[in-house]
Amino acid sequence: MFSLGIKASNCLLVAGSSAFLAFGLYNVHSLSGVTEGGVLGMTLLLEHLFSISPSVSGFVMNALCYLAGWKLLGRSFLAYSALSSLSFSAAYGVFERFDPLWPQLAQMPLAASVLGALFVGLGAGVCVRCGGATGGDDALAMSIHAASGVGVEKIYLISDLLVLTLSLSYIPLERIGYSVLTVVISGQVIGLVQKIPLPKRCRKLPS
Repeated sequence: MFSLGIKASNCLLVAGSSAFLAFGLYNVHSLSGVTEGGVLGMTLLLEHLFSISPSVSGFVMNALCYLAGWKLLGRSFLAYSALSSLSFSAAYGVFERFDPLWPQLAQMPLAASVLGALFVGLGAGVCVRCGGATGGDDALAMSIHAASGVGVEKIYLISDLLVLTLSLSYIPLERIGYSVLTVVISGQVIGLVQKIPLPKRCRKLPS
């Protein structure tokens, strides 16, 4: 459809899934107090160990992940990822104008971890399936998948567990336990989304 090779059906799915992810992060994840794996978790770890601001380390790591994605997946990857970022930011900006729908989740970390993982898994999973990335974690997983053929759910799990293990240096074990549950479930959901048939016009990940 466009000179970059992107398609209208993919754009709708990417924008919708990114907004869905934003909804879950605001209404569930932001209340749970559970840390993250991947790039976000690594930025927090670097801040704790070396006093490097996440605004600096996050920008550098995300940029490197997107660069790797562009090299392996092409210009359409960057276009879809840019749309995802814009959709996420716009949707989150709207959602945060309202009070969270389920404030009681702040006292229910187990329920918040499971529900939050479903929002992340479905939101990021659909975006990844259509060739975009909601963040550096997705870009890195897609790049490794394209280069090695390893399932994206395994890549997410390995990278997240590595970061969470290192985070034990400053985060209580109980909180890490909820974080592990979140990344395990969200990674499996992302993997399942890659196997569910989508509209024919939605481009699949390289296999």
